[in-house]
Amino acid sequence: MTRATIGVMKTMSRKLVCVALVALLLTFSIPAEAQQPTKIPLIGRLDGLANSARIEALRHGFRELGYVEGKNLAIEWRYAEENLDRLPALVAELVRLKVHIIVTGGGPATRAAKAATSTIPIVMTNDPDPVGNGIIASLARPGGNITGLTNVTPELSGKRLEILREVVPKLSRVAVLGTSTNPSYAPVIREIKPAAMAFKVQLQYLDVLDSKDIESAFRAASEERANGVLTLNGSILVSQRAKIVGLAAKNRFPAMYHTVSFVETGGLMYYGVNILDLDRRAATYVDKILKGAKPGDLPVEQPTKFEFIINLKAAKQIDLTIPPNVLVRADKVIK
Repeated sequence: MTRATIGVMKTMSRKLVCVALVALLLTFSIPAEAQQPTKIPLIGRLDGLANSARIEALRHGFRELGYVEGKNLAIEWRYAEENLDRLPALVAELVRLKVHIIVTGGGPATRAAKAATSTIPIVMTNDPDPVGNGIIASLARPGGNITGLTNVTPELSGKRLEILREVVPKLSRVAVLGTSTNPSYAPVIREIKPAAMAFKVQLQYLDVLDSKDIESAFRAASEERANGVLTLNGSILVSQRAKIVGLAAKNRFPAMYHTVSFVETGGLMYYGVNILDLDRRAATYVDKILKGAKPGDLPVEQPTKFEFIINLKAAKQIDLTIPPNVLVRADKVIK
């Protein structure tokens, strides 16, 4: 064998060794890359108040769709703790975190999110009148970056008055507590007027623009001999619900509330949307958007589940007997 032949063979051997080493390195590098953590979707939840039942309802909705927080989904929770002035700052935090989607827990949160971003998709869970409030263009085609669910509060006010009249057969004058500057106020008033006329009930509108207006509102209701109270949607009323429930009991007013949190605080009755169902169903919107759907093309859903809750403790406190035919229709009775 000549020296030239030996040289060629050595060169080929070196090349083969290099190829083998490269192949070996590639073999080890592929599993290493595969083990790198995949970036999971980051969802922001914005609400005026932390509510453990609503938090669990949203998580339940995600689990039904195969999402598990911390595994294939991350959630940044932001709550204003009833100080709605904090909402803009909180949603700004979510925007800085570059969340993929913002899920809002009510009208004020949705409006704050809308003001903060026109690009991040927003899924609202329970806005009372998103079209009238200027949040979306229409229920069928919301447009923009917002979709979700509405709780259609205006359409429920007449039913609430009807139930109050069943509980108080001699109902003649109802004090209506609301906030006239709230976007949903006018639609609710339009809805309730025909019901009041049909039941021959006079309505006494009491405007609550500030927490200090609550005591004067109840004083006016008492002076005008109201024998029932109806509350309308409004952040001031919700934040002062303990005070309102206490004054209703003190003045012996049977009251129908627009939000379940009043009954949970000790109020008499609630009839309306099952809010937990809305939170659960919001997860389906998040799922569709993560899979490529545009929020503006997803129709806004209306509620499918409603609930009627009676607090017998509150009834006993004002010596009120709930008629059996009304009691039997309640979805939940607090004893």
